[in-house]
Amino acid sequence: MSDSTKPLVGIIMGSSSDSRIMKGAAEILDEFKIKHEDQIVSAHRTPSRLDEYSKHAEKMGFRVIIAGAGGAAHLPGMIASHTTIPVIGVPILVYNDKHPRKTETSKFSAFGGLDSLLSITEMPSGSPVVSVGINKAGNAGIYAIKILANEFPILKNKLKKHKSLQHNSIIKESEQLKKEGLAKFVKKKFK
Repeated sequence: MSDSTKPLVGIIMGSSSDSRIMKGAAEILDEFKIKHEDQIVSAHRTPSRLDEYSKHAEKMGFRVIIAGAGGAAHLPGMIASHTTIPVIGVPILVYNDKHPRKTETSKFSAFGGLDSLLSITEMPSGSPVVSVGINKAGNAGIYAIKILANEFPILKNKLKKHKSLQHNSIIKESEQLKKEGLAKFVKKKFK
């Protein structure tokens, strides 16, 4: 995968503030040595750019697009309506750090990210977008790898190894918990 000169995955987000969440997708793709191209494309503020991006993605030969957006979250659905490339939507819990009058209550979406999730999953028939959980960009990266594994068998082995490492990590933590007891385990682990 690292020998590929062109990116296989496009990662797009509606705003620079989404980058804190979307980096999770980039990190997992980097771990698997899968090239990706990352851009900010707003469905609402740059609609002509969205159309240009869909053409660019097809020209570049992207196999998957991971699109993250918060609030009304139209980006994943709009990009899916412009291309045949599979789109994985990442609903983002809006964190309004750009607002000039920041208060504790105005920092987050009034709907806790559910607005984004529903905007992505409730696409009209004929223009589907798959969605991961709220702020789960890392899962979007793994799902993209699963799609790519159909074309690149080496990724199937890497995914199996990844699952095995997860399994072994949980077994190790369970043994540590059993040995130390719950109260001591929590105190050490989450201090």
